[in-house]
Amino acid sequence: MYCHKQIVRNILFIFMPGLFILGCQEERPPCEPNTEDALSFLTDSLRNNLEWPEDLVFNAFSGPDLTPSPACMAVAPTGEVYVGVDMIGSLGKEMGNGKIVRLVDCNQDGIVDSHTEFAVLDDPRGIIAIDDQVFVLHTTFSEETKKATGMDLIRLEDKDGDGIADGPPHILIENICAPRYLRERGTDHATNGIRMGIDGWIYIAVGDFGFHNAVDRAGTTLTQLGGGIVRVRPDGTGMEVYTHGMRNIYDVAIDPYMNIFTRGNTNDGGGWNIRFTDHIQSGEYGYPMLFKHFTEEIIPGLVDVGGGSGTGAIYMDDDRWPEAYNQVPLMADWGRSHLYMHPVTPSGGSFTQQEKKFIQLPQITDVDLDASGIMYLSAWDGAGYSGSPDKGYTVRVIPEGFEPSYYASLKNAKVSRLIEELKSGSSIARQYASYVLVHEQAEAASKIWKLVQDDSLPMEARVAAMYTYAQMAGASGIDNLVELSEEPAMREYALRAMTDRLDWIDQVPVEPYLSGLKSDNDRVKIASIIGLGRMERKETASALLEIKVPDSFQAPEIGTDGPHATPNSEIIPAHVAVRALVRMDAVDELLDAVEQDRNPLALWALRYIHDPKVPQRLMAWYEESDDAKFRADILTLLARLYHQEAPYDGSWWWGTRPDTHGPYYKAVEWNASPQIRDFLIKARRNTPSSDHDRFTVLNSKYRLGIESFGELEPKKPVEKQPLADLEKIRNKKGQIGKSSIEDVMLALDRIQGDVDEGKKLFVKQGCQTCHNVEPGEVMKGPFMGQVGSIMNRHQIAESILKPSASISQGFGTVQIRTSDEKIYVGFVTEESADELVIRNIAGAATTLKKDDIKERNELESSMMPSGLANALSFQEFASLVDFLKNQTQ
Repeated sequence: MYCHKQIVRNILFIFMPGLFILGCQEERPPCEPNTEDALSFLTDSLRNNLEWPEDLVFNAFSGPDLTPSPACMAVAPTGEVYVGVDMIGSLGKEMGNGKIVRLVDCNQDGIVDSHTEFAVLDDPRGIIAIDDQVFVLHTTFSEETKKATGMDLIRLEDKDGDGIADGPPHILIENICAPRYLRERGTDHATNGIRMGIDGWIYIAVGDFGFHNAVDRAGTTLTQLGGGIVRVRPDGTGMEVYTHGMRNIYDVAIDPYMNIFTRGNTNDGGGWNIRFTDHIQSGEYGYPMLFKHFTEEIIPGLVDVGGGSGTGAIYMDDDRWPEAYNQVPLMADWGRSHLYMHPVTPSGGSFTQQEKKFIQLPQITDVDLDASGIMYLSAWDGAGYSGSPDKGYTVRVIPEGFEPSYYASLKNAKVSRLIEELKSGSSIARQYASYVLVHEQAEAASKIWKLVQDDSLPMEARVAAMYTYAQMAGASGIDNLVELSEEPAMREYALRAMTDRLDWIDQVPVEPYLSGLKSDNDRVKIASIIGLGRMERKETASALLEIKVPDSFQAPEIGTDGPHATPNSEIIPAHVAVRALVRMDAVDELLDAVEQDRNPLALWALRYIHDPKVPQRLMAWYEESDDAKFRADILTLLARLYHQEAPYDGSWWWGTRPDTHGPYYKAVEWNASPQIRDFLIKARRNTPSSDHDRFTVLNSKYRLGIESFGELEPKKPVEKQPLADLEKIRNKKGQIGKSSIEDVMLALDRIQGDVDEGKKLFVKQGCQTCHNVEPGEVMKGPFMGQVGSIMNRHQIAESILKPSASISQGFGTVQIRTSDEKIYVGFVTEESADELVIRNIAGAATTLKKDDIKERNELESSMMPSGLANALSFQEFASLVDFLKNQTQ
């Protein structure tokens, strides 16, 4: 048990009338230890073959006999490990292959003493475990059709403590993933990990499948095109979007001050690589429509680190761990088989970061910690894209010399004990104590407020106490939080807490927030802006419109990529101010600000306001003004407003390499579009021919489709490589063609290849027909420019020798039947809302209109034929493999 130091030093008997209480001496429940470590062989293998810090001690905790294909994992504060077994993986589609396994190490010696099948459910993707409650995000299936119907966030209970979930689940959110692509593709871009913040919300990592008509327990419905973070209360109410515009995030890491971080997923050479992101509430991050060509409108990522596949995450905050590994976001990367540290440094209202390798683990999927300080990791370990009953395990990690002790349940703990745990050096213990206080000890709010006021405590303890108090007190705590907002150290957090719940936001005064707008502290300013946006009081719009738009608000040159993964903290206040003004629908206030002083923040916000009043006023100003720059700004804004995004109904998805042109993905006209079109045509007619180029640029950038304006010829990469006769190549026989795969792998272990020779073989063997290694090249099949950071030599070799054994996500062979009964088979290498490009086995590309497609199916086998390396010697094959292993950009 993690006890407060003063209590550890002294065994205190506190006298109460008729009662003596012995502090920190809860009894351990009955324990029958398992003394045999059946996984010592696996522990030895890991220690001999993987890169681990020398000051950490680790051992294999469970193997594939108990936890095959572990997609996710959670550890209860009291140490029980819940592993989400998913034997259909990211691309499987069959029901009945998932479960949650509960593992118990009752004496903290690193050996599983008992295990149970806690629940049988499909595709577990995220788990939170607290006492007898287990929250799970998973895929749902129809018993009748055996097909996926969506994803739900549920709560399971184990009231009798037998390690098996009681009765049916309590559904908190239904349909939080679009079902069509779960059925057609599996869960590779679905909704994924969940984690609870100290503010009591459950944060959900939503992949770019998005969702349509998700419903929480209060009946709130949400639809989201694309990925981001959604949050909900533990009782299933209050569901809301937190951030938007991410690709395929798998989990979130939340620090003690409610900073939220993710490590994303690459789009296979399309410009969005693995990026580490700081999530600012209400922020837009731009994937896929804005991040390239409308970069000024987004909050950029903190870094682009190339290829990989981000998976589980946690913010490490436990003072019993070495300082080098503490107070840092930890991010698992399945593709790179590493747990990474991303130390962050404050920068304005955000951070800068560094990426550091921490722990190597084959295809790591998740990481979590208990309140006694023990870390657990889960590894997919080659279970493939569709899972395997024979692969996967979990690992236990502790600092060298650390002896973890039993951490007793807080479920029936007294308030005094819970208060001590809020002061803990472990964020897990603080979170646990907070949860129990909020849900079982609401009458103790006044005692928690005293903790908030104690400025001798560490900031993380005061912030934990503050969020606990805010949840316990509700509307009655607003006055105290207003008072707290006057203390500089707590100002940001108090401002965030007051507007955290919409249930009583009407009772929150605006004055602390208006004052906060004038703060020199960007974090206070940002919290104030976001709070005003959540209040939706239009009378505050004028104050928000005083926020300065920085000089970095610059659109990229047409056809070029902007700095979408370069930290830009100075843009954040203006960015969230725009989001706040749009949220409060301050149309008249924005228009008035433009008319009065051509306010740049108002001009930015009007890009997202599709109200007929906006184009009407803009056109009138254009006719009245003789300011050339203002008139140019009006034309640009009208072009932006010509279309709007089509309502999302969950029936389509943009694929793994979507159209990134922007500013809309599926653009449709609205009731003001004809008026805007006629005005733009008239404006061009009245403009000297020497200035007609500006209309060509607008037509091209905003895809207006006005033929008379002309279009800029897009710069397309030239395909230099000739088409290859793959059938002729595969019929040649050399050492590879005459050997078993096992013999090839053994030879690969002892032979070092020549990378330069491998580069030549990449062309000679026809690899360039379907693959490219440079981002600027023609988009073909699976991008090889990052394969070395995702696969080891054996995995690369197996993918060449057995191409159908593990098909890259997004590159299954597609068969398309068109309305004129023509058949096309190949990779879909580019896709927009209106058309797609399919590339056949010979490398020839065909562009098809989507309206002409009658039927589209993904085939079971890879288009890549086996045998393409048959003619090679062992040495040549090693050179080809090493050339690919060297591709790590």
